Order: sequence, then structure tokens, then C-alpha cells
Amino acid sequence: MQTQDRFMSPQWKARFKGYVQVTKPGIIFGNLISVAGGFLLAAKGDVNWVLMLASLVGLSLVVASGCAINNCIDRDIDAKMQRTCKRVTVTGEIAVGNVLAFGLALGVLGFSILALFTNALALLFAVIGYIVYVGVYSLYMKRNSVYGTLVGSFSGAVPPVVGYCSVTGQMDMGAAILLLMFSLWQMPHSYAIAIFRFNDYAAANIPVLPVAEGMTKAKLHIVLYIAVFALVSALLPLAGYTGIAFMAVTCATSLWWLAMALKGYRHGVDMQRWARQVFGFSIITITALSVTMALDFQVVSQAPLLTLVK
Repeated sequence: MQTQDRFMSPQWKARFKGYVQVTKPGIIFGNLISVAGGFLLAAKGDVNWVLMLASLVGLSLVVASGCAINNCIDRDIDAKMQRTCKRVTVTGEIAVGNVLAFGLALGVLGFSILALFTNALALLFAVIGYIVYVGVYSLYMKRNSVYGTLVGSFSGAVPPVVGYCSVTGQMDMGAAILLLMFSLWQMPHSYAIAIFRFNDYAAANIPVLPVAEGMTKAKLHIVLYIAVFALVSALLPLAGYTGIAFMAVTCATSLWWLAMALKGYRHGVDMQRWARQVFGFSIITITALSVTMALDFQVVSQAPLLTLVK
């Protein structure tokens, strides 16, 4: 009874909530959708449900691990930003050492699941994405370079590729398109956040493009990245990996997103409101494409670009 009372206590609930928050559940959920999309695209209707569950759970734990460790690394930056100043690693509600140990444990468990149930190539992409996010982006690039967003975009594009390669065991043209497509999507998505959170990034002295080089350049890059993203997304149906439904969805969402981005050049535009709209529609776009490619797959035969032994 005492144990039950302890788990029901406000202190324990607050602590549990803190550990959940450091894993950034919103990011995990978004990655779950993209992993499932990549997996189902590669499976082409012949779904190994055990493998799919292992891919989803394993990569979710890896993402949670990276987010938890990122919270430890960024606590000095987070303290200066209104959006993040109440994170448990900043307030001290949970000791940084405990969060670090929690993150490492999640990583070990996640990589172990991927190693046991998937294949060498899927595991390799998960490891590379993790190293880039934690070791390259969080520890150095985010703080020191305007190209931090570009580097971070690679790690953000890894989940659908892991899902895809879990099925195929090879890096073919479909996986390459997914990697490029999701990397390109990350850029305007992240720049939009940096615009409507401009004061936070400026206060923390983080050299994201809008802070380091101005709004005009950031707007131009948003428009250009969305335009290239639209072209790359169309390669999936053009290469025969998806059908007409995906082409219709990618044209509709990408062109609408591009039109929305171009509104940033209107005279007297409210930049904060505009950036939030671009950000919000970026989520709608990538979710719609992930779901559609999972359902509108086509059977194609492509020579692998890279194959590792399962």
C-alpha cells in the first residue's frame, strides 16, 4: 500500500512527467509517422508486423535518448530562452546526471532492439543519425555555425530511411530520395521556428540563419528549399515507388506550402504570424506525404546503391 501511495504522490508524478518531457514526445511522435511511412513504402503491402514494431520502438527509444542528452547539453542555452527556461535540466528538478544516465539507457535499449530485429544498414543509419545529432549538431554546430541547421537536417531525415532499410536491407534509389526529401523539408521547417522564436535564439546567441544573416535571407532560403523539396518529392512517383495519389498529394501540399512561403514577401506582412503558418503547414505536408507513401506504394525493382549483410 505504501508503494502504491508513493507512485500516486504529487512528487513522483512530477518526476515522472519530467523524465517524459526530456524525451520530447512531440518529436518522437513525428518520427514514428515517418518511420512507419518509410517502412510501409518499402514493404509494398507485405508487412512483417514484428519487424515493423521493432523498428518503431527501437528508433523511438534512440530518438528519445538523443533528445534527453540534448537537454543536458543545451541547459545553459535553454536557461536563456523563454520557451525552454522551465525544462527540468534548467530548473534542477531532476539532476543532470540522472537525465544523462536515463538518456544513455534509452539509447542502449533502442540500439539493441534495432540490432536484434532489423539489419546492419538500418542500424548503421540510426547510429550515424544519432552521432550527427548529439555529437556534431548539439555539441558544436548549433552553437557555432549558421550551417548547424543543415547538419541537423540530416539526423532529422534518418528515421524514414531506417524504416525503409529495415525492410530492404539495402540503400537503393527509394531510400536516397527519402533521405534527400526529408533533409530538405527540415530546412524551411526549422527556419520558420527560428523566425517566430527569433528573440529566444538571439538571447541565447544561437547563429541560426534569421539571427546571423537576417530575415531577408531566411525568407529566400525558405522559398528555395520548399521549391526544391517539391521537386524531390515528385521523384518518388516518377521513379515508380509511389502512384498517382502520392503525386497528387505532393503537388497539392508542396505548392500550397510554397505559395504560403511567398506571402512572406507581401508588404507589411506580420513575420511572426507568417512564420507560424509556414511552420504549421510544414507539419501537415510531411504528415500527409508520410501517410500517402505508406498507402500508395508501387512494386519496382531497383539496383541497390549500398547493401550490408543482414
